[in-house]
Amino acid sequence: MRTIDLVVKIGSMALIQQDGGAIDYNVFQRLGDDLRPGMLLVTSGATEIGRLDYIRRTGSELRGDPEQDKTDYAAQGQIILMDNYRRFIQPAYGIRQVLVEHTHFNDPQKREHLHRLFMRAAEQGCIPIVNYNDPVSDEENRKMELASRRLSGEPVVECVDNDETAAVVASLVGAKTLILLTSTEGIYLDRNDPKTLVRQVVAPDIHRLREKVTALSTHCEGASRAGANGAKAKLAYALRAAEYGSRVIIGHARHHIGALLGGSVPCTHIGVDPDLAGGEA
Repeated sequence: MRTIDLVVKIGSMALIQQDGGAIDYNVFQRLGDDLRPGMLLVTSGATEIGRLDYIRRTGSELRGDPEQDKTDYAAQGQIILMDNYRRFIQPAYGIRQVLVEHTHFNDPQKREHLHRLFMRAAEQGCIPIVNYNDPVSDEENRKMELASRRLSGEPVVECVDNDETAAVVASLVGAKTLILLTSTEGIYLDRNDPKTLVRQVVAPDIHRLREKVTALSTHCEGASRAGANGAKAKLAYALRAAEYGSRVIIGHARHHIGALLGGSVPCTHIGVDPDLAGGEA
């Protein structure tokens, strides 16, 4: 039986050219070359790509309620996002879009349904592509549902960020590795100084790893763009995946998956290694 050993998540800004004006097709092509059945992709990008497409077609941005505008952009961008993945992923492989909401991970039956769906895709030579279903997600209903679950003492998955979605998916399928592709090389002690890249945050047990991640988080202030949760949140979600047994790699989307896995390019590795006494933090 084929398993899913690798979950890859790519952020919105990693799919957009640095000047912010167009889709970076080189990234789509690189991912398309690398992805295989037995891997699972969690993708952001629908909202930003939809925004860019709307501006290109109308010459202006939407000026309504910000949450509604986000919904409308996401609905417009989703089809473009998937069209590009289909364009660049090898034609021999099927791709299966899976739109999720927080409720799919908080409900045991829905969670098991997703698990079986992902496992079947691996066995059938297909690649699942997961994205949070922004077009149909209602923020107020989400808050009410999550508050109710907290009051009852139930565990809560919010999916406020696709980094969180990726960490939850990695734990669901028991992935050995989670790669978070970004527009930077990894986690920095000083995000304005590329020489401060932290190559490893590793420890012999999860308790020590939590301590290292907490210490490193004190250096992570701010985010790369408005609306992003920043490196501190990324570390928190990476820790969650590590707690479920995945090693996590945070690296730039310009690198191939194999190079990140092999450690031949700059990136940040996070995880538990019982044979390793410690690592950089």
